[in-house]
Parts: sequence; C-alpha cells; structure tokens
Amino acid sequence: MIRKVFFVVGFLIYWHCFSSISIRVSAQPVFACDATKDPKVVHYDFCNVSLGRDARVADLVRRLTLQEKIKFMVNSAGNVSRLGIPRYEWWSEALHGVSYVGPGTKFSSLVPGATSFPQVILTAASFNVSLFETIGKVVSTEARAMYNVGLAGLTFWSPNINIFRDPRWGRGQETPGEDPLLSSKYGSNYVRGLQRADDHADPFRLKVAACCKHYTAYDLDNWKGVDRYHFNAVVTRQDMDDTFQPPFKSCVIDGNVASVMCSYNQVNGKPTCADPNLLAGVIRGQWKLNGYIVSDCDSVEVFFNDQHYTKTPEAAAAKAISAGLDLNCGSFLGNHTAAAVKAGLLKESAIDNAVANNFATLMRLGFFDGDPRKQPYGKLGPKDVCTPEHQELAREAARQGIVLLKNRAGSLPLSPTAIKTLAVIGPNANVTKTMIGNYEGVPCKYTTPLQGLTASVETKYVPGCSNVACGTAQVNAAMKIAAMADATVLVMGIDQSLEREGFDRVDLLLPGQQSLLINEVAKVAKGPVILVIMSGGSFDVAFAKNNDKITSILWVGYPGEAGGAAIADVIFGYYNPSGRLPMTWYPQSYLQNVPMTNMNMRPDPSKGYPGRTYRFYTGKTVYTFGDGLSYSKFSHKLVQAPQLLLFPLDEDHICRRSSDCNSIEVAERRCENLSFDVHLRVRNMGRFDGSHTVLLFATTPTVHNSPRKHLVGFEKVSLRGRSEALVRFKVDVCKDLSVVDELGGRKVALGQYVLHVGNLKHTLSLRF
Repeated sequence: MIRKVFFVVGFLIYWHCFSSISIRVSAQPVFACDATKDPKVVHYDFCNVSLGRDARVADLVRRLTLQEKIKFMVNSAGNVSRLGIPRYEWWSEALHGVSYVGPGTKFSSLVPGATSFPQVILTAASFNVSLFETIGKVVSTEARAMYNVGLAGLTFWSPNINIFRDPRWGRGQETPGEDPLLSSKYGSNYVRGLQRADDHADPFRLKVAACCKHYTAYDLDNWKGVDRYHFNAVVTRQDMDDTFQPPFKSCVIDGNVASVMCSYNQVNGKPTCADPNLLAGVIRGQWKLNGYIVSDCDSVEVFFNDQHYTKTPEAAAAKAISAGLDLNCGSFLGNHTAAAVKAGLLKESAIDNAVANNFATLMRLGFFDGDPRKQPYGKLGPKDVCTPEHQELAREAARQGIVLLKNRAGSLPLSPTAIKTLAVIGPNANVTKTMIGNYEGVPCKYTTPLQGLTASVETKYVPGCSNVACGTAQVNAAMKIAAMADATVLVMGIDQSLEREGFDRVDLLLPGQQSLLINEVAKVAKGPVILVIMSGGSFDVAFAKNNDKITSILWVGYPGEAGGAAIADVIFGYYNPSGRLPMTWYPQSYLQNVPMTNMNMRPDPSKGYPGRTYRFYTGKTVYTFGDGLSYSKFSHKLVQAPQLLLFPLDEDHICRRSSDCNSIEVAERRCENLSFDVHLRVRNMGRFDGSHTVLLFATTPTVHNSPRKHLVGFEKVSLRGRSEALVRFKVDVCKDLSVVDELGGRKVALGQYVLHVGNLKHTLSLRF
C-alpha cells in the first residue's frame, strides 16, 4: 500500500502514538451539495436526491471540464468550488478497526481512539462468519461516527484477502490465511458488515465503502532482494482460478464490495493495474463490480518507473485507464492523464467512465445528499466509538481466535485458586502496540498479557529478552522465578520489526535465543509450562511440541487491544478455546526447496518441490491447517449424507460415448438443484461448556492434479458440557466439489469422493 507516502505515514504513526499534542480539526464532516453555503446547488440535478443515481452521476460528469474530471482520479481529490464540491480524501484504512494509516483518518481529543480488534489472521482462526460481519458493523459504526465530526472519510481500503501462500510473507498477518474458502467467507462477510446500511430502504446505499485488495496473486513484499515493485508472479491458469482469484470473486459477487484494489506486482508479465483482462474483463465484465477500481499507492508510477512497462508516463496513464482503472492512489494520473488525451492515447470518454464509477460510489454513500448529520447515521458521534460493547467484542474476538496447539493432562486450564504465584516471562509478555499488528489505529485502551494474568493471580515477571530479536537471553533471572512459581507462562514470538509490509522473513525459527530461553526455563520450572506464541506467521516449534516439560502451547496471533485479557481468559479456563489454525506450520526444512518467488501451488516431485498449503503440500508439518484443541472432547456422528449422486447429462454428451471421461465441465443448466445435505450429530463429551469448530473437507477423485483435500464448509456450534447438537451442511456439487483443470476450467470429477470431519470419513460416488 505504501511507497513514497511511507515516510509521511510513518511519521504520522509516530506522532499519533507518542505526541501529547492533540490534532485540531474541524468538527464538521466533508460533503457536497451544501445549500447553506451555496444556494445554487439546489438547482443541480446531481444534488437532487429525488432523481436516479445514474442520472445524477451523468449530470455531474457533464458539468466538469477535463481538468476537473482528472482531479477526481487521484486519492486526494481536488475541489470544484463553482459546483459546491469540496476536496475529498479517498484513502482511509479499516483492516481491523479504524486506522490512522492513510491521510483520510485522524484521531484527536474529540475521538482519541477506536476499537482495535485482533489482527485478521487471528479473527479468521475463529472460523465464525457471524463474528466477521459483526466486527465489520462495529468498525463501520465507529468510522461513520468519526466522519460526522470531520475525522474520517467514507471509503476504507480494507480488507486484505490475499492468500497466505508462503509462511515468510510479512503481510500474511493481515489476511484470513491460506484457504480460498475461508478467505472468501471472511472477505465477503467483513465487507457486508462494513457496507450494509442498517434498515435502509435502498439496497445500494452504503454505510461505508469497503475495498478488497490486493488484486491479484500478491504475496511477496521483500525477500532476499526481490521486492513487490519488480516481481513478476508467474502463475498457471489452474492456480489462478482455484487459489488466487476465488476470494476476490466472492468479495465482488457475494459481498457486493464497492471497490477492488490492483497490486504492485506483475502477473505473467503484465502489471495488474494495466491488465485489461484482469480489470475490465474479469472484475467489471465477468463479476459485474458495482463500484470503482483503485490502484495500490503509486503502482501506476511503479509500472512506468520501476518495471519500465511503457516508454512514456502518458502511455502509462493511458494503459491504466484503458485497462479499467478508475482511481489512482498517488498523483501519477493527476499529472499525466491530460497529456495522454492530448497525445491521442486516450479518449475523454474513458475518463468519463472512470470518474462516473467514482462518483457513483460517493452517491451511494450520501456524499452528494447534503448534510450527513440529517441522513442515516447522522446522529453517530464520539459517544459511539470505544463503547463498552465494542471493547468487549474485541476481547471476545480474541478469545474465539486463540488456538490451543498442545495440552498435556494437568496443564491448562490453570486454577486461579490453586495457583499462588505465576511466573510470566518473555519479550511479548508486557507489550501493548505489538498486540495490534499493522494497519492499526489508536486503541481505546490496552490490556497486556501480564496485566491480564495479574488480574487473576499473583505474578512474577521477567522479560527474558530485551526485545523479540532476543540477542542475549536473561536466562538465569527467568529460571529463578520459574523454579519457584506454581506455573510458568512464556509469551514469545515476534512483532512488526520482524514481519511487516515491505519485510518478509527468511526462516521459520523463533528469533535469537528465544528457543534457548524456553528450553532452559522448562528444565527447572516447578509447575506446568505454557508457551504462548504471538505472531502473524507460523514457526517451526517442533522442539516445544516434542518437549514433555512444555505442557501447553497457545498461538494468539496479534490479539488486539484486549489481547492480554483474552489470553488470561483461556489460560484460566474462563473461556474454552475453539480456534483453529488458518495456515500450515511447516518445519524449517520446508524452505530448502521452496523459494518465495515460486508461485506454483502444486508439488513437482521431479524438482523436490513439495507444494504449498494443506491443499497441495506433501511433506511433514509441525501443525496443519485446521489444528486446534479444546478443554473438552467432541465427537461427530454422521446422521445424513448420500452414498450416490447422479450428474445429469444430455443424451448426446461425449461422456456417454467414451470410457475415458473422468470429469464433466460445469455448466449452469446442469448444476441447478444439484446439491445434497450432510447432517452431523456433534456431542460435547466433556464437562466444560464450549464452542466447537466443525470443518467439512472433501477429497475428490484424482483428476486434473486436484487438491489432496479442500475445505467445503465450516460451522461454529456452542455446546454445554455433555450436550449435543445437529450441524447441517448444504453441499452444492458444482460450487463446492468441483475442481479447476489445467486450462482454468471448472470441472466436476466422476468417481469416488471422501468427506472428512475430524476422524469421521464418508464415501460417496458421483456418476452420470
């Protein structure tokens, strides 16, 4: 997202976090068609709310000169005072709460902070679609409240739905993980939460406008000298359509997102922001985007200056706009579009189309409807930000996402009455800002892990390392308190210094002397040893998994402003963990034959390439996608599922005449009503109440180098101790069981399928 603006934004972040000087801003929202300032606007059709949106947009575009139109093709859009249109800043962020990244949003004494939810990778670990949407609703409420007092815009460039393809990626923390279905469900539901106008008669009205990014096949920032500005992602048609594109397709079609952002990288030799097939062809043509397409910041300049894709800047501007780009984050289109028109490289009608898409989005937000304080959401204000309910939701989201990876009998949960002293050790044990990850805002308040634990028992604290790099561990001091305490909690992991935008990792080991510290403390600890890993990406922690003295392992992501309270809730049994890993945890040896630059998902045995993600990876894992324990045991019993499915085929279909037919092309008419139900009886066999994440996987017949297995659906069910419930899945054969062939076509395989839920397996056959 950030290139030239990086220094400016970095300074703003520093200033927001550490300055005691409040930002003074007008407590007025920015909007057009303000008749109190300019009575003439009542005569403009684009200000007439009784007219249709298309007619209003067309009227506005007709009134603008070429130079005025170009003003509205950059994020810091210029004003047109003669028409009563003020400046508008398109760039705001809301990845996991209203953020101060981007010039469109700021905090002040009026609104000093906003609710900071867990980083997305941890929220995704909840596998709870209703939670995804609820968080979006809260974030949009706080965003609207800030807009009403002049502190935020209405267009938020979130969520990030790129596939977490490689564990080293510094931005994997921002994503919902490695699985296309989970990423799709997260993206579409978070977008609904952000955008959906509560109880508003107009279904096209937007509360705020979301943006799904970064389109497409973007998951490398800066690895061993290869950076995103110069990287050409070589992607097969098969991988593109079954791995990288599905989250974006779902975001547009299912989530009805208002915007898609194209990325810095090239895909198969073309910059994504200059590819007419990817933009006009797929996003707007096939998926029917109702909104605007925006570039990542300075990405048009990048494909001119860094990638040398065109010979002149005006040619670059023409390429981007002709491909379907509507808005440029940066100034490049503002500087070079007029010259592109003058040189005959671009027709003004293409600019009309672009600004019409931008204006239509602002129309849906009410920007041209006059004073927003007299519209829906007009009564929202500072009182609606950081409410107790919102802060409690941040804590609940963290609780739902935390993953229990290991738990020996007699370890967790700890008893707050039996534990008299608790040793708390580690460089992340008393952190604040680390917990909220990147693309953050100013949180309402922080509860550190140490504070959360100390709220229940007496603690003794030693940081163990001066920072997460842990160049020299304070082993003796840590061993001393562990040897005396009834239990020990080690809060380890990393922070933004070791994984972030613009910085990918080069290995999967805990940094510095962290492993040494963990092992030495475990040797002398008197009671249970609980290892808590705070990170976005995964680690090779096989040493801890296999060490009997380390009795429990928790992964807590970056758990947000209430992370410390949530960690304590899980450790002391106030909450029964139910999170599941949204990504695979590989051994360090995985990296030997897997450069980040290799985009292939599928394994290549001839080159020793093991493939990527649980869907294709053929090697050993430390932990795998979907792993996660509970304080209860849950059983699954199949109640209903078919054993045979018949696929309808025309009498003259080629498969009726060939014994070699192993798959059938998905066609809409064949897929109508082709679905079945899977019903499961899920029982909580333990005494603890708790939620259980039910993951339904399918293994298809081995055709077209299909995945080893893939996620078909997931449900979160809450069960009291020793109770049961019926969980239902509706499986759409063409959507949920199809595979993508080598040319990118979607096919339904003929033969034997296996459905998996936990240890339960069910076989069914599909024939014609």
